[in-house]
Amino acid sequence: MARVLDRGVLSGAGAPEMRGLEVDFAAAVGARFCLATNSGTAALHIALAAAGIGAGDEVIVPALSFIATAQAVLHQGATPVFADIDPVTYDIDPADAARRVTSRSRAIVAVHLHGLPADMSAIDALAQGAGLTVIEDAAQAHGALYKGRAVGTLGAVAAFSLNSTKNLPAGEGGLFVTNSEELYSRAARVRFDGLEPPSKWDPSHPLDDETDSQATLRGWMFLPGELTSALARSQLQRLAETTARSQRNAARLSERLARLPGVEPPAAPPDRTHVFHKYRVRLDPERAGVRLSSTALRDRLLEALRAEGVEAVLWQTVPLPAHPLFASRERYPNTSAALDSTILIGSQSYPLFAQPLEVVDAWAAGFERVWKSLRS
Repeated sequence: MARVLDRGVLSGAGAPEMRGLEVDFAAAVGARFCLATNSGTAALHIALAAAGIGAGDEVIVPALSFIATAQAVLHQGATPVFADIDPVTYDIDPADAARRVTSRSRAIVAVHLHGLPADMSAIDALAQGAGLTVIEDAAQAHGALYKGRAVGTLGAVAAFSLNSTKNLPAGEGGLFVTNSEELYSRAARVRFDGLEPPSKWDPSHPLDDETDSQATLRGWMFLPGELTSALARSQLQRLAETTARSQRNAARLSERLARLPGVEPPAAPPDRTHVFHKYRVRLDPERAGVRLSSTALRDRLLEALRAEGVEAVLWQTVPLPAHPLFASRERYPNTSAALDSTILIGSQSYPLFAQPLEVVDAWAAGFERVWKSLRS
């Protein structure tokens, strides 16, 4: 951060910290190309634009995600088509996604929700059979692996977030990743108002280019600032440490909560790693032996946990298609059931991945006390 202020360059299409961040992150995930943006939504938007998504196209997205997943599709004039989720992983269900394919389908967005990679083998098989472009929404999954490969390298293009809530936080920002030079080139122009980025950077004239290029396509101004880029580079050096702490904390919490009848910690299939950006716990009233509905048990537990000082929240309370923006009446049973019967331990202000082990143990102890009380 001090280096940025000493240099006096705060932004620009050729700014050195932004370019450095792009090189660093591409190397970290094993991709050829990276573009930094001013938000994760912007990174997803230029991914869709680079893939040629436009008006009249349909893009399959999961019914459970942050709204940005669907908003980015709308930004490109396309239509998000929602698919239900897998009830165990909370990621998009490839079988239900396959049922949503039409002649207008052009892409599928694989959201690695809460830091657990989606079932990419099944998604790839669907995409190849239907002629779809695979776009990864890895906003919550920095450092996660699928069959030994880093998320962000599993589709044609990918988008990450640098929002303050994320495991790689830098305030606000995003990262676009691809191995395709053609998609990278197109995304770079979309990010910079449809203009060709400067081929050279002169530190004595950091905001000037030798020649003004002309717009070749519709674009937006999605460049990040240099302070954000510098902070992100610093945070990236600690990502491995953050990931290890997150996985340690989740393992400790799961070890204790799994002993409680009716409590199901988050699952991680053996072919992938979970980085636990969020830690979602499912509650089963029948197995717990309580005569409450799923939502009643969820709400009572949430209130009691907070009274015990346990950081517990809800994240997304209705499927995305039920938002007033879409006002869909279609049912997504797995998504609805998950939202009705789960809570998150940790919050965006006090995430699990940032806590010392003493706090995790205190949260687990509080949960145990509350659960015993609810079942008595």
